Amino acid sequence: MSAPIISVEGLGKRYRIRHQQEGQRYVALRDVLASKLSPRRWLAKNGNGRHPPADEDFWALKDVSFDIQQGEVVGIIGRNGAGKSTLLKILSRITEPTEGRVTLRGRVASLLEVGTGFHPELTGRENIFLNGAILGMSRADIVRRFDAIVAFAEVERFLDTPVKRYSSGMYVRLAFAVAAHLEPEVLIVDEVLAVGDAEFQEKCLGKMEDDARAEGRTVLFVSHNMRAVLSLCTRAVLLDRGRPVSQGEPRRVIGEYLARACSSTGEIAWSESAAPGNEEFRLIAVRLYSKNERRTGTLSSSHDLIVEFDFLANTGNPGLCIGFDLTTPDGAVVFRTYQTDSALHLWPRVERGRNRWRCTVPKNLLNCGTYLVTPRVGIHNVYWIVDIGPVLQFDISLNHGTSPLWNDLTASNRPGSIAPILTWDAVGAAASTARFGT
Repeated sequence: MSAPIISVEGLGKRYRIRHQQEGQRYVALRDVLASKLSPRRWLAKNGNGRHPPADEDFWALKDVSFDIQQGEVVGIIGRNGAGKSTLLKILSRITEPTEGRVTLRGRVASLLEVGTGFHPELTGRENIFLNGAILGMSRADIVRRFDAIVAFAEVERFLDTPVKRYSSGMYVRLAFAVAAHLEPEVLIVDEVLAVGDAEFQEKCLGKMEDDARAEGRTVLFVSHNMRAVLSLCTRAVLLDRGRPVSQGEPRRVIGEYLARACSSTGEIAWSESAAPGNEEFRLIAVRLYSKNERRTGTLSSSHDLIVEFDFLANTGNPGLCIGFDLTTPDGAVVFRTYQTDSALHLWPRVERGRNRWRCTVPKNLLNCGTYLVTPRVGIHNVYWIVDIGPVLQFDISLNHGTSPLWNDLTASNRPGSIAPILTWDAVGAAASTARFGT
């Protein structure tokens, strides 16, 4: 077997976190300057240096090792904070590791964040040539691929506009087109593709799959979309708190990820300091229950389900959308709902401070099976605030039918994620009679 195109051995990345001790005031630049002029006065004012800030080592990655062969498509999965993006930045040579070694045998193109790799003052055309030059390609090679890049990105009208004026979607389309068409041996793609619309995401996934099969390109792909990982990847690596805990066949690794990531008790909660979100919004807890049952692991399809959010709000932005996806374990979305889906006067009011909202999933809808609740909070069509993957897992037992045939159903003979009982009516036999000539 040939040498792996990517070899990671004992990789670790440590960050030093400095904490301000209780009672110690913030040291501004003017204080530092004053200390240079009058050290005795500054030390007396700040406790004579007896309480230096406490340092803490945080290992974003630790003991990470794996090999990737040419042509493999590998999914890197894990919860937010698991170390996925740090790993990709090291592989892209953006960040230096603290320990361990990475061996790369080939050109690497990376698409990690909106804005990475482009100069905002340059036009789309100029950035295409700049990125090609960075990858070591000649101008003739870039010109040969130029039309394909522009066609894929669908930004012809804005090609001579500075990219700082692009929308995030336009930016990602052009960035992916450049990264995919300039023929790197290794393509590294982070969750940034989630910025694009669904049609463009499918287009990108198809391009990565075609390149891997036809051209032997190696792809590293980070995503919370388990369906995309299943359809695209030949192998998956699961990171948890900076360490690899499983790698292998994607379906098995995804199963382990969901078992670790999701609570099956009907509730997940965070402290305010660790709650997902930003200064505008913090998600404190998510709960799932039925008013008619005490059970939380397996719930009846004949009862309404309640999904409850506890959150802290510090914004009056009218574009704030609070909702969730209900998905299957393989990532298929059953539905997505936001509080903004109904008429404006029916939206619940966002109060500054602590809020508790409930959403009712109607009874007699879901089929038997396993489902996941994935919170989604953001400013409409601008940016995500909470996009952390699934947090709750539950099972549905199918028992809302009244038909004697329905009652014989088992878990495997009613396809689909929903099982509504729909109304059928006879509208007469005239059309049938005329058609068959009777």
